Amino acid sequence: MISKLNLENILFLDIETVPEVQYFSELDETKQALWEHKSQYQRKEDETAETFYERAGIWAEFGKIVCISVGYFIIKGDIRNFRVTSFYGEETKILKDFKNLLIA
Repeated sequence: MISKLNLENILFLDIETVPEVQYFSELDETKQALWEHKSQYQRKEDETAETFYERAGIWAEFGKIVCISVGYFIIKGDIRNFRVTSFYGEETKILKDFKNLLIA
């Protein structure tokens, strides 16, 4: 089945995220309470919300995107090339640049 796929129609994505701020203590009180509640079901008994915060980038409401890499094939005759483009910097710019790639 995979041999029937048109490789030029496949887009490979890798999105890297991190917590929105470096340290739990940098969150305001409301966000700290929200993080404590949100992460409670995944933390081990001896883990605090603060020590678990390094994983916050996985949750959209506590993380930010720092890089999106996109891979795709370009096929010309018998020659197949795999191209990779990465978007990085401020999250807003990353998302706008990625959107522009998708609508191009």
